[in-house]
Amino acid sequence: MSNNFKNLHIPGAPLVLYNIWDAGSAVTIANTKPAAIGTGSWAMAKAQGYDDGEEMPFSHVVQTVAQITQAVDLPVTVDFETGYADDLATLQTNIDRLIGQNIVGVNFEDRLIGKSGLRSTQDQCARIEVLRKTSQELFINARCDLMFDGSKPDVQAERIDELVKRAKAYADSGADGLFVPGLEAPNLIEVVCNRSPLPVNIMRMSDTPISELAALGVARISHGPRPYIQLMKSLSEHARAI
Repeated sequence: MSNNFKNLHIPGAPLVLYNIWDAGSAVTIANTKPAAIGTGSWAMAKAQGYDDGEEMPFSHVVQTVAQITQAVDLPVTVDFETGYADDLATLQTNIDRLIGQNIVGVNFEDRLIGKSGLRSTQDQCARIEVLRKTSQELFINARCDLMFDGSKPDVQAERIDELVKRAKAYADSGADGLFVPGLEAPNLIEVVCNRSPLPVNIMRMSDTPISELAALGVARISHGPRPYIQLMKSLSEHARAI
């Protein structure tokens, strides 16, 4: 199943994930016949009463993922944040526990939890290598947060060389995909897709049509916390009306 999941990442014909947070939301989305299911860490944490940024205990994450994979008969990829670990030994233990829940992939971030900035490229590569050595089948979606700080397109354009440099290093370390949240300008998305050695995942943060993102060369589209936020807004509105 994991090889099939990798094959779903096609530039121009992207895998579309409408991110979920628990077994119930996974079943609801599965009934719409998607190709795969993807969790979102922000929504998963909020649904359990925690803030994003690895505030949710990892044991709760594993339990929730187990419930999801048991509830749906689709490939499941998990938002692993930074692995809920600083040291490589704990990272190894944590990825083992997740793989034990029959997942096919993870998002894996290069930011520093609780601090500003990113890990060094060398440090993140070492961490990606831990995941790759643990499983040759796991789809490692290397998330680079260079663009995810509210910066404007002109500033983001200046960072593309660094982004591509990291992407190449992550690919050499075993990553299968490049996730670039915060990148919205069509011309920049197209440049990144053309220059990246890995298929590119974009977080759809507005109502830009899927077809337009596909035409730019995007291979995977996710929605992050938007589904949860929209659902909770609707729930609140209904409650007020009652």
